[in-house]
Amino acid sequence: MKTTLTKLLVLVIVLLVPTASLFAQGVPQESLASFLEIEQYNRAIHIMAMLLIGFGFLMVFIKKYGRSALTATFLLVSISLPLYFLIHTSGLFSEHGSEVEELILAEFAAASLLIAAGAVLGRLKMYQYIILGLLFVPFYMFNEWIIVENGFGILQSGVADTGGSIVIHAYGALFGLGVAMSMTTKKELEEPIEADATSDIYSILGSMVLWVFWPSFCAALVPLEAIPHTVVNVFFALCGSTLITYIASISIRCKINAADIANAALAGGVAIGSTCDHASHGGALVIGLIAGAVSTIGFAIIQAKQQKMIKIVDTCGVTNLHGIPGILGGFAAMIVVSGLNTADQLSGIFITIVSSLIFGFLSGKIISIFGHRKVAYVDAEEFMDAEDD
Repeated sequence: MKTTLTKLLVLVIVLLVPTASLFAQGVPQESLASFLEIEQYNRAIHIMAMLLIGFGFLMVFIKKYGRSALTATFLLVSISLPLYFLIHTSGLFSEHGSEVEELILAEFAAASLLIAAGAVLGRLKMYQYIILGLLFVPFYMFNEWIIVENGFGILQSGVADTGGSIVIHAYGALFGLGVAMSMTTKKELEEPIEADATSDIYSILGSMVLWVFWPSFCAALVPLEAIPHTVVNVFFALCGSTLITYIASISIRCKINAADIANAALAGGVAIGSTCDHASHGGALVIGLIAGAVSTIGFAIIQAKQQKMIKIVDTCGVTNLHGIPGILGGFAAMIVVSGLNTADQLSGIFITIVSSLIFGFLSGKIISIFGHRKVAYVDAEEFMDAEDD
């Protein structure tokens, strides 16, 4: 027994001493860079789970459109990732770094595209989702270039938007709103969007997947030393929005609404994006509480008024989950981030709002050239064996 323990002790020393020496001398830059790339790879896989499983199942809340929602998600992700790389390779926009970093940025574009598609979900033919992706990605990259890379030299010192409250969430939501403005028909305004127990459960499952992996989304490109603080902040913001969604949903509707829980509970993750690496933990919780309350009010009260006022249907309510909370997060940065140029932050928000609505409206006009579905929100029009659903 003693011999065995001695051998084990020797083995531990042999394994640990070189490692201890390495850190005592300082980790070589090459090793640190490799470690960072591995960590980014892990977060890239987490984001991919968000895109396909999280967003995919979040959008199956329409009871007769589940096959279509998941297939559209597959297609949108599959068109956006290579297109983002292709445009960068062409030299139209500057490259950002390693291939893994490029992949993460392409995934951000895919997330924004899925948000935009949520506004018109169920009202596009399947191939029109691909057309939407082909139009969206270049416009998204153009806005990203202006806001993040200071294209045209408009911004003096940049915008605080680490986790993409403005560039990813608000842009995607308002782009989708622009598409809806130019595509929504009178018939679609009158078409009910139906859910049932099964579709609601799958939607909440998708929301939970997004909830779990959201910190990886926000921390994907932050420095290693900022990752722990960012992760905790994101979870605190999500906790705040989830708790207040439950309270607000009951207060407004008298009973819990599944759509509120599946959607507004995520608003904290959207709003904390701009300040995820800067806010205190208490501040993150407050941002989540405010975002969740605003989002729930949006779903419970504003959405119906929005439809009547501007004659559009926002199928997934992306205005309430991503649009308003995203802009709210951008404004929060002006309070939270010390030394931030307020004029730049306001300019970044303004440019994002204007460009997303204009390009979205234009894209909707182009997509509408290819026609409209005969019946909205059903798989049966394009899927085999779906007639009896």
